[in-house]
Amino acid sequence: MKMRKKFIASILLLFILTAIPVYVEAVANTYTVQSGDSMWKIAVKYEVGLSEIIAQNPQIKNPSLIYPGQKLNIPDIKDIKVLENEVIKLVNMERSKNGLQPLTTNWQLSRCARYKSQDMINKNYFAHQSPTYGSPFKMMESFGLHFSAAGENIAKGQRTPQAVMNAWMNSPGHRSNILSTSFSEIGVGLAKDKSGVCYWTQMFMRATK
Repeated sequence: MKMRKKFIASILLLFILTAIPVYVEAVANTYTVQSGDSMWKIAVKYEVGLSEIIAQNPQIKNPSLIYPGQKLNIPDIKDIKVLENEVIKLVNMERSKNGLQPLTTNWQLSRCARYKSQDMINKNYFAHQSPTYGSPFKMMESFGLHFSAAGENIAKGQRTPQAVMNAWMNSPGHRSNILSTSFSEIGVGLAKDKSGVCYWTQMFMRATK
Protein backbone atom coordinates (compact mmCIF):
# COMPACT_ATOMS: atom_id res chain seq x y z
CA MET A 1 0.00 0.00 0.00
CA LYS A 2 1.37 3.39 -0.95
CA MET A 3 2.47 5.47 2.02
CA ARG A 4 0.37 8.53 2.59
CA LYS A 5 2.40 11.72 2.54
CA LYS A 6 2.58 13.67 5.74
CA PHE A 7 2.10 17.37 5.07
CA ILE A 8 3.15 19.90 7.68
CA ALA A 9 2.70 23.65 7.25
CA SER A 10 3.01 26.47 9.72
CA ILE A 11 0.87 29.48 10.51
CA LEU A 12 1.62 32.68 8.67
CA LEU A 13 3.93 35.33 10.00
CA LEU A 14 3.67 38.96 8.93
CA PHE A 15 6.39 41.27 10.17
CA ILE A 16 6.64 44.40 8.04
CA LEU A 17 9.50 46.81 8.64
CA THR A 18 10.31 50.10 7.01
CA ALA A 19 13.79 49.85 5.62
CA ILE A 20 16.30 51.51 3.35
CA PRO A 21 15.85 49.91 -0.07
CA VAL A 22 18.40 47.17 -0.74
CA TYR A 23 16.88 45.74 -3.91
CA VAL A 24 19.33 43.41 -5.62
CA GLU A 25 19.01 42.37 -9.25
CA ALA A 26 20.61 39.24 -10.60
CA VAL A 27 23.52 39.82 -12.95
CA ALA A 28 25.03 37.28 -15.29
CA ASN A 29 28.38 35.52 -15.51
CA THR A 30 29.77 34.16 -18.76
CA TYR A 31 30.51 30.45 -19.06
CA THR A 32 32.31 28.80 -21.97
CA VAL A 33 30.77 25.45 -22.89
CA GLN A 34 33.17 22.53 -22.50
CA SER A 35 33.18 19.13 -24.16
CA GLY A 36 30.59 16.87 -22.50
CA ASP A 37 28.54 19.76 -21.14
CA SER A 38 24.77 19.92 -21.24
CA MET A 39 22.47 22.69 -20.08
CA TRP A 40 21.45 20.50 -17.15
CA LYS A 41 25.05 19.81 -16.10
CA ILE A 42 25.77 23.53 -16.19
CA ALA A 43 22.62 24.27 -14.17
CA VAL A 44 23.71 21.77 -11.51
CA LYS A 45 27.26 23.19 -11.50
CA TYR A 46 25.97 26.70 -10.75
CA GLU A 47 22.95 25.56 -8.70
CA VAL A 48 20.49 27.52 -10.80
CA GLY A 49 17.43 26.35 -12.66
CA LEU A 50 17.60 25.09 -16.22
CA SER A 51 14.78 27.44 -17.18
CA GLU A 52 16.71 30.41 -15.78
CA ILE A 53 19.75 29.58 -17.93
CA ILE A 54 17.57 29.14 -21.01
CA ALA A 55 15.88 32.49 -20.35
CA GLN A 56 19.29 34.20 -20.07
CA ASN A 57 20.40 32.77 -23.42
CA PRO A 58 17.84 33.51 -26.15
CA GLN A 59 20.63 33.12 -28.72
CA ILE A 60 20.52 29.34 -28.09
CA LYS A 61 17.72 28.20 -30.36
CA ASN A 62 17.78 24.56 -29.18
CA PRO A 63 18.84 24.17 -25.52
CA SER A 64 19.39 20.45 -26.14
CA LEU A 65 22.18 21.28 -28.60
CA ILE A 66 25.11 23.25 -27.23
CA TYR A 67 28.67 23.07 -28.47
CA PRO A 68 32.15 23.54 -26.97
CA GLY A 69 33.26 27.14 -27.21
CA GLN A 70 29.79 28.66 -27.02
CA LYS A 71 29.35 31.43 -24.45
CA LEU A 72 26.43 31.17 -22.04
CA ASN A 73 25.12 33.79 -19.64
CA ILE A 74 24.68 32.30 -16.16
CA PRO A 75 22.46 34.13 -13.65
CA ASP A 76 24.56 35.22 -10.67
CA ILE A 77 22.60 35.51 -7.42
CA LYS A 78 25.46 34.77 -5.06
CA ASP A 79 24.58 37.74 -2.82
CA ILE A 80 21.10 36.32 -2.32
CA LYS A 81 22.47 32.81 -1.78
CA VAL A 82 24.80 34.07 0.97
CA LEU A 83 21.77 35.31 2.92
CA GLU A 84 19.78 32.15 2.25
CA ASN A 85 22.66 29.95 3.39
CA GLU A 86 23.05 32.01 6.55
CA VAL A 87 19.42 31.21 7.42
CA ILE A 88 20.16 27.51 6.90
CA LYS A 89 23.21 27.81 9.15
CA LEU A 90 21.09 29.44 11.86
CA VAL A 91 18.43 26.72 11.52
CA ASN A 92 21.03 24.04 12.12
CA MET A 93 22.44 25.94 15.09
CA GLU A 94 18.97 25.93 16.65
CA ARG A 95 18.57 22.23 15.92
CA SER A 96 21.96 21.50 17.47
CA LYS A 97 20.96 23.37 20.64
CA ASN A 98 17.98 21.04 20.88
CA GLY A 99 19.95 17.85 20.27
CA LEU A 100 18.64 17.38 16.72
CA GLN A 101 20.40 16.31 13.55
CA PRO A 102 21.22 19.11 11.07
CA LEU A 103 19.18 19.47 7.92
CA THR A 104 20.90 18.95 4.58
CA THR A 105 20.83 21.86 2.15
CA ASN A 106 18.97 21.03 -1.06
CA TRP A 107 19.67 23.68 -3.70
CA GLN A 108 16.68 22.63 -5.80
CA LEU A 109 14.43 23.10 -2.76
CA SER A 110 16.01 26.55 -2.26
CA ARG A 111 15.25 27.34 -5.89
CA CYS A 112 11.62 26.33 -5.33
CA ALA A 113 11.48 28.48 -2.18
CA ARG A 114 12.99 31.43 -4.07
CA TYR A 115 10.29 31.12 -6.73
CA LYS A 116 7.64 31.12 -3.98
CA SER A 117 9.06 34.32 -2.46
CA GLN A 118 9.15 35.98 -5.88
CA ASP A 119 5.62 34.79 -6.64
CA MET A 120 4.35 36.50 -3.48
CA ILE A 121 5.87 39.74 -4.77
CA ASN A 122 4.61 39.32 -8.32
CA LYS A 123 1.05 38.39 -7.33
CA ASN A 124 0.87 40.69 -4.27
CA TYR A 125 -0.08 38.13 -1.63
CA PHE A 126 1.32 36.66 1.57
CA ALA A 127 0.07 33.13 2.11
CA HIS A 128 1.03 29.48 1.86
CA GLN A 129 -1.48 28.95 -0.95
CA SER A 130 -0.13 30.39 -4.20
CA PRO A 131 -2.46 31.54 -7.01
CA THR A 132 0.25 30.33 -9.39
CA TYR A 133 1.47 27.05 -7.89
CA GLY A 134 -1.24 26.00 -5.43
CA SER A 135 -0.21 24.53 -2.08
CA PRO A 136 3.46 24.36 -1.06
CA PHE A 137 3.30 20.60 -1.58
CA LYS A 138 1.93 20.84 -5.10
CA MET A 139 4.56 23.45 -5.86
CA MET A 140 7.38 21.23 -4.62
CA GLU A 141 6.07 18.34 -6.70
CA SER A 142 5.85 20.57 -9.79
CA PHE A 143 9.55 21.36 -9.28
CA GLY A 144 10.35 17.65 -9.41
CA LEU A 145 10.81 17.18 -5.65
CA HIS A 146 9.61 13.92 -4.09
CA PHE A 147 8.95 13.65 -0.37
CA SER A 148 7.13 11.78 2.37
CA ALA A 149 6.86 14.84 4.62
CA ALA A 150 7.10 18.54 3.83
CA GLY A 151 6.53 21.94 5.40
CA GLU A 152 6.84 25.64 4.73
CA ASN A 153 7.54 28.81 6.70
CA ILE A 154 7.14 32.27 5.21
CA ALA A 155 7.94 35.75 6.46
CA LYS A 156 7.95 39.28 5.14
CA GLY A 157 9.92 42.37 6.06
CA GLN A 158 12.87 41.14 8.09
CA ARG A 159 16.07 42.58 6.65
CA THR A 160 18.58 39.99 7.90
CA PRO A 161 18.82 36.22 8.38
CA GLN A 162 19.09 36.68 12.13
CA ALA A 163 15.99 38.87 12.25
CA VAL A 164 13.85 36.41 10.32
CA MET A 165 15.11 33.48 12.38
CA ASN A 166 14.31 35.35 15.61
CA ALA A 167 10.79 35.96 14.35
CA TRP A 168 10.27 32.34 13.32
CA MET A 169 11.71 30.94 16.55
CA ASN A 170 9.36 33.18 18.56
CA SER A 171 6.35 31.75 16.71
CA PRO A 172 5.25 28.25 17.85
CA GLY A 173 4.14 27.05 14.41
CA HIS A 174 7.31 28.14 12.67
CA ARG A 175 9.54 26.92 15.48
CA SER A 176 7.84 23.52 15.25
CA ASN A 177 8.85 23.21 11.59
CA ILE A 178 12.42 24.32 12.27
CA LEU A 179 12.82 21.78 15.07
CA SER A 180 10.80 18.98 13.49
CA THR A 181 12.25 15.47 13.33
CA SER A 182 10.03 14.78 10.30
CA PHE A 183 12.37 16.61 7.92
CA SER A 184 15.88 15.90 6.68
CA GLU A 185 16.38 18.60 4.02
CA ILE A 186 15.91 22.35 3.81
CA GLY A 187 15.81 25.07 1.19
CA VAL A 188 15.57 28.80 1.78
CA GLY A 189 14.48 31.35 -0.82
CA LEU A 190 14.78 35.12 -0.58
CA ALA A 191 13.33 37.70 -2.95
CA LYS A 192 13.25 41.48 -2.61
CA ASP A 193 10.68 43.79 -4.10
CA LYS A 194 11.60 47.08 -5.75
CA SER A 195 11.31 48.87 -2.41
CA GLY A 196 13.78 46.50 -0.80
CA VAL A 197 11.22 44.58 1.27
CA CYS A 198 12.39 41.01 1.85
CA TYR A 199 10.14 38.00 1.31
CA TRP A 200 11.48 34.82 2.91
CA THR A 201 10.43 31.21 2.33
CA GLN A 202 11.74 28.15 4.15
CA MET A 203 10.84 24.78 2.69
CA PHE A 204 11.44 21.51 4.50
CA MET A 205 11.10 17.94 3.37
CA ARG A 206 12.06 14.32 3.85
CA ALA A 207 12.94 12.98 0.43
CA THR A 208 11.69 9.69 -0.94
CA LYS A 209 13.80 7.50 -3.20
